[in-house]
Amino acid sequence: MYEYIKGTVQEVTPSYLVLDNQGIGYHVLIANPFRLSSQMHQEMTIYIYQSVTQDDIRLYGFINRAEKELFLKLIGVSGIGPKSALAILAAEDHVGLIQAIENNNIKYLQNFPGVGKKTASQIILDLQGKLSELSPEVTEVFGPTEKETTANHALDEAVEALNVLGYTKRDIKKVLPKLEALDEMPADDYIREALKYLIY
Repeated sequence: MYEYIKGTVQEVTPSYLVLDNQGIGYHVLIANPFRLSSQMHQEMTIYIYQSVTQDDIRLYGFINRAEKELFLKLIGVSGIGPKSALAILAAEDHVGLIQAIENNNIKYLQNFPGVGKKTASQIILDLQGKLSELSPEVTEVFGPTEKETTANHALDEAVEALNVLGYTKRDIKKVLPKLEALDEMPADDYIREALKYLIY
């Protein structure tokens, strides 16, 4: 079993990278490999999970321990395998994922690739209340946790509406702090305020 591989990034593709360690090229599946394009021909440490099945052996890679720990939690959920867990991590919304689990937000979880209502419910059932040990890692590695919005149902509704309108999680995250700073208002007003920032 591997903990990590320290080597030079030799190749980056849409689904994996090749990490050279003492002349051996390791084929490592990783979420959004192109985020490491700037590391080409540079040495770095990739944390590893080795998946062994009857037909295949695969290496899954992570840029830090926190990402690997979250992956391990996900594959512990009934019905989620390594491939599905990696697709969830590729959404790059780790803090939102954890908050949705803790806040029983099934609709939010359904925004992740391959997660339907049944899988979202299973994630909450298996992981809710079991991610507390990840909290220090979340604030240190994934960035400060956003304000909880579950108490503000109108804002939650506005965020869901913006998703339906086609705005990406990244776009919504940019305007969310501005919306949270406003006095509480109906969902429609939150949407109008958000569009001012998103359109212009």
